Amino acid sequence: MAVLMNWRDYWNQDTPIYASDRHKLLHYRLIANDIIGLIPSSDAIALDYGCGEALFADKVAARCGRLYLSDAAPLVRERLNGRFRDNGRITVLSTDDVADLPDASLDLIVVNSLVQYLSLDEFRSLLRLLHRKLRSDGRLVLGDVIPPDISPLTDAKALLAFAWRGGFLRSAVASLARTAFSEYRTIREEVGLAQYSDEEIIDLLEDAEFSAERAARNLGHNQARMTYLARPVQARETDDPAER
Repeated sequence: MAVLMNWRDYWNQDTPIYASDRHKLLHYRLIANDIIGLIPSSDAIALDYGCGEALFADKVAARCGRLYLSDAAPLVRERLNGRFRDNGRITVLSTDDVADLPDASLDLIVVNSLVQYLSLDEFRSLLRLLHRKLRSDGRLVLGDVIPPDISPLTDAKALLAFAWRGGFLRSAVASLARTAFSEYRTIREEVGLAQYSDEEIIDLLEDAEFSAERAARNLGHNQARMTYLARPVQARETDDPAER
């Protein structure tokens, strides 16, 4: 009997998820520009958790003091290390390594297009971990969250619109046809993608002691998906021993 591939295995290989090299470049450039817009200061310490190949991470790192790139896939980390080994501002970590970062040391954490691949328990655990790593005035950004009942057709339309603007429409059409028969579709049907309503995401963030709001626009090209901005909730101080 064939062993079912999971999402971590899927991303630890060359995948057909990008229509072309141009699509890949434009995608990562857009995400990098969005992250740059979130960096609070030139000396900020930032973490891109689940970063993928992060082709323009050097542009992000140039706007902050240090940038951690974290990904679960060994192949992705190998490529990141090869690409940015001479950049003193960038450190590549496994997702497990993030637990070893000092608590309250990060000014910005971006988790983009990852939540859909986590189980609910994994998501809850990740939120607790990232809460510990953020400074009291730091910010967590959850990007590309998929709302319930969104149609794959909606994602396809967003890709085609992006492709039209970016000049890779023909390859995008061909890519959609390939994806219909790819491992991605098989895993999506058998394992699924996590989807959350606005209320569910806010509740999960509040349970993890964040205050949160939905951003005006999503990171990346697909505005049918959602981005959330969250900050750690500060413990309320009191002088009344009975309330301690």
